[in-house]
Amino acid sequence: MNFLEEKILSDGVVKPGNILKIDNFLNHQIDIGIIRQIANELKRRFHDVEVNKILTIEASGIAMATMLGHLYDVPVVFAKKSETANSVDTKYVSHAYSFTHKKENKIFVSRPYLQPTDRVLIVDDFLADGQAARALIDLVHQAGGQVVGIGIAVEKGQQNGGRLLREDGYWLESIAIIEDMNWETQEILFRHQDEG
Repeated sequence: MNFLEEKILSDGVVKPGNILKIDNFLNHQIDIGIIRQIANELKRRFHDVEVNKILTIEASGIAMATMLGHLYDVPVVFAKKSETANSVDTKYVSHAYSFTHKKENKIFVSRPYLQPTDRVLIVDDFLADGQAARALIDLVHQAGGQVVGIGIAVEKGQQNGGRLLREDGYWLESIAIIEDMNWETQEILFRHQDEG
């Protein structure tokens, strides 16, 4: 069992509807030590990959993307979900359905921040059905860049997102992959992964 699986078992709560609540350390209150470990582990898993940009989606992926960007010493870009008065640049736009929030989000990145020369590592806190990852992939492809990998903290392996991304040829690394969870018993089962 790895550090993230242990943290999920000690601090996570399973909610009805296949929801794992770990916002006490991952995406509301942020445990810097865990985020640092996640970034180090993703850097280790993608150690042979040339990366010149990290891409995530607001807001939950920003902390781990920033820490990983520090390790690679590359810029971090996050796709925004809402426009502001100063978001007047031309944009790459895609759509992603949020499993957690049960709604579709229009996401965008201003064109200057994604380039055809970019070798992009996509990162996010959760992967369920893969819609956020696919929307980020779409943004990179619109810019003419290359997706060199996808790094996820927690993958819900009982959903199809990870399997379909892997079948499509994307290098996907998830630190913890949940095979099953039960809100009545609070049991969480993880997929065994080789520690390469």
